[in-house]
Amino acid sequence: MLTDFFSKEIIVFLLGAAPVSEVRGAIPVGMLVFGFPVLKTYILATLGNITPVIPLLLFLDRFSKYLMKKSLLLNNFFNWLFERTRVKHSGHFDKWKYAPLALFIFVAIPVPLTGAWSGVIAAIIFGIPFFEAAVSISLGVAVAGVLVVLLTSLGILTASQFML
Repeated sequence: MLTDFFSKEIIVFLLGAAPVSEVRGAIPVGMLVFGFPVLKTYILATLGNITPVIPLLLFLDRFSKYLMKKSLLLNNFFNWLFERTRVKHSGHFDKWKYAPLALFIFVAIPVPLTGAWSGVIAAIIFGIPFFEAAVSISLGVAVAGVLVVLLTSLGILTASQFML
């Protein structure tokens, strides 16, 4: 069992940091499986989910630029992806004025395929500046955590949905 190797707190933190579970999985496990108090679970899961945001924003942007320099095929792909996405959706954000707000809302809604990891990818694809992306994603994670705590407390989310 995982608790033989890691403390329960570390497991909740790592579930929060993991790209699939994020706060949607960490909070029900912390509250319902490990019996942690709400505040402790929220803090562990939220910090776990926010921790990879800045390194990912820095790394993925630089890594895509590195790949673009090293491969003509990848250069063409990333140029196509970035241009197509930004041109196609630029009208939706009123020339990017509302992009950080849209990113916040995207991350704050705790449904599958939204969250910090997807928010980082969206921020890079849409070209949202680093600071605005980091703040929007972090605030979105905080709100998503509150929503997941409420859903877990009401019995709508259960830990069995996240157990392997």
